[in-house]
Amino acid sequence: MELSTFLDYAGDPRTAADQAAALESAGLDAVWVAEAYGFDAPTLMGYLAARTERMKIGSAILNVYSRTPALIAQTAAGLDAVSGGRAIIGLGASGPQVIEGWHGKAYDKPLGRTRETIELTRRILRREVIDHHGITDMPRPGGLGKPLKILTRPVRAAVPLYVAALGPANVRMTAEIADGWLPTLFIPEKAHQVWGTPLAEGAARRDPALGELKIVAGGLLAIGEDAAAARDLVRPRIALYVGGMGAPGKNFYNDLAVAYGYEKEARLIQELYLAGRKKEAEAAVPDEFCELISLCGPEGYVRDRIAAFREAGVTMLDIAPVGPDPARLVETVRNWL
Repeated sequence: MELSTFLDYAGDPRTAADQAAALESAGLDAVWVAEAYGFDAPTLMGYLAARTERMKIGSAILNVYSRTPALIAQTAAGLDAVSGGRAIIGLGASGPQVIEGWHGKAYDKPLGRTRETIELTRRILRREVIDHHGITDMPRPGGLGKPLKILTRPVRAAVPLYVAALGPANVRMTAEIADGWLPTLFIPEKAHQVWGTPLAEGAARRDPALGELKIVAGGLLAIGEDAAAARDLVRPRIALYVGGMGAPGKNFYNDLAVAYGYEKEARLIQELYLAGRKKEAEAAVPDEFCELISLCGPEGYVRDRIAAFREAGVTMLDIAPVGPDPARLVETVRNWL
């Protein structure tokens, strides 16, 4: 099992990147850079490439609406070049709130766009001449363009492509065609009941040449006799996603909470959050939800949590160290793996 973390750049992104880079020597295998409607991910990924030597650098995620498939492929090739073959491109459809509210694009055909982007990115990285007609036309019919191939030679002909997916159809597609899967708010004990069938159906159609599907999941990490209290730090994030990341009836994270068995609580969290009562929404998050997506507690307990994630098929444990010495926590977990 590999070990990764998400870049937290709510403040100064350079400081956050420097801190993440410092964890490389402690044994961190990868760092993921979010985007949403904050700083763009590729700029920070390029900075991380210059600040590190070994660890992988992933986007989590680049949405498939704000960039053309060709630009995503160019970004993959460029990041892989400056990092010496360490790029991972996390892709996803995001949601209507970001795509329509921020990028001004219609949130249409999310699965088709994701599938097409993966297909075209792989073809472009192999330096094929692209003559493709689908959701994206390359070249546009009746225009002055002609089929092209990428000018430069990518470091690798296949940069790993991971997909952020939660819904059954998206997870099924991810298991079929992606190199890896980026689930959010992942509860290992409940993963099979929610995603077992679509994962199996997608795997049945998977090209053996892709190898096994990689899975990235984890949570807050705190180790110690009083570390269980750190679980409360995840309440705002759960409340934001389940309550505020979408409208009623169109919130994928709320749907996930319902699938986990928290239907009553998910409805209440959303009502409170959308009414501006964020603290009450946080208080409504079930204690069990906070516990099961975290790795916080005494050493033996955290070891058991890691085992649960491993048993659920997680191949890269994503951690958010809590406390004054994140490097020590990374080193500790690295030794356990």
